[in-house]
Amino acid sequence: MKHLPGADPELVLLGHRYEELERIPLSDMTREEINALMQELGFYRKSAPDARVPPEYERAPAKAPDGTSDRADL
Repeated sequence: MKHLPGADPELVLLGHRYEELERIPLSDMTREEINALMQELGFYRKSAPDARVPPEYERAPAKAPDGTSDRADL
């Protein structure tokens, strides 16, 4: 996460080669809506700050839904 003073908050999804895949504005969303968005995108949420991340999420926080390649670069 990178804070940019004066910039509207947005989620920038990058592929494994750091190319920009999608940019989602967050300024009009509540924390609950952002949490739901992250879950919908397939991001992994650790049960505790010191919990281990499963191997399938180590190189990228999101995974493509089974059988699709829309977000295979994530």
